[in-house]
Amino acid sequence: MKKLTHWDYCQFLLVSQTNYTQTYFADHSEQFSHDRINRLMRENKLTPLELRQLVRQELVLSENGYVLFDDTVLDKSHSFAIELVRRQWSGNAKKVIKGIGIVTCVYVNPDIGRFWVIDYRVYDPERDGRSKLDHLFDMWRTIVHVEQLPFRTVLMDSWYATMKVMKAIEKADKIYYCPVKANRQVTESPDEAYQRVDSLTWSEAELEKGKMVHLKKFPKGHQVKLFRIALSTQRTDYVVTNDLSQDSADATREESAIRWKIEQFHREAKQVTGLESCQCRSQRAQRNHIACAMLVWVRLNELAQEAQTTIYQLKQGLLSSYMRDQLRQPSISMLPA
Repeated sequence: MKKLTHWDYCQFLLVSQTNYTQTYFADHSEQFSHDRINRLMRENKLTPLELRQLVRQELVLSENGYVLFDDTVLDKSHSFAIELVRRQWSGNAKKVIKGIGIVTCVYVNPDIGRFWVIDYRVYDPERDGRSKLDHLFDMWRTIVHVEQLPFRTVLMDSWYATMKVMKAIEKADKIYYCPVKANRQVTESPDEAYQRVDSLTWSEAELEKGKMVHLKKFPKGHQVKLFRIALSTQRTDYVVTNDLSQDSADATREESAIRWKIEQFHREAKQVTGLESCQCRSQRAQRNHIACAMLVWVRLNELAQEAQTTIYQLKQGLLSSYMRDQLRQPSISMLPA
């Protein structure tokens, strides 16, 4: 009898199109029963280390690289007994939902236009007492001190634009670009009172080249460059950077836009790997499923690059032979015999 491993489960996630349940896997496997699959997912203990080991073989590094941090929520709105599920804000749903939070890290090589997910952490404060910022710093230490990956710039969401994070990036001699919330308190001069960033007045020159500001609670004399980026008539972003030589709002917009690579990863992982589709109740099975889905995305990403296609086209292409066969000789006929 063949031994069942997490690679077999990954293979199932890789080829399945819409159903990612253990029952569906067992129903279509000639070797593995539902009990064996369930036992594997409950007893195995996969960690982000498996992802780092796999992606390290594929990663193309660059001194100009970007490191991106963000989080996503796996929607479990209809789940009532899954251990990792908690109510939390979902940026995708724009509301508080029941789900599993994951803090992710993506590496971008701008020289060749490619990106990889390189680390992640499951947000589970009730069990481990760790905040999202704690998870970010865990990954930061791995990137900078353990893996020692080359990169130049860090991009992150406004949630992570804290003094502690920004000072850590500066200490590592890296550059950051990050949006700050509209109510962030700043001042343009030590003699002036702090005010909301969205209440600042801007000259034409400042709109083009940015302005120097001091963020409240930062050390005295510490300055960052602030840019007002109009994304649409309904949305304006305020972006700060420690690259004080940056004097172009357009260049800042381009730098910040790279952050959406991590949103692309979140969308692809949910849509083609079954990342948020696991129905298991135990937190260990959920963690193992998440780990396997991450490994599957890395494999699909690599195959798509080799085939010069998209992850979606690659995944949907698995159905092409079936469709051709069924159109040529249908198993179920539309017309009576």
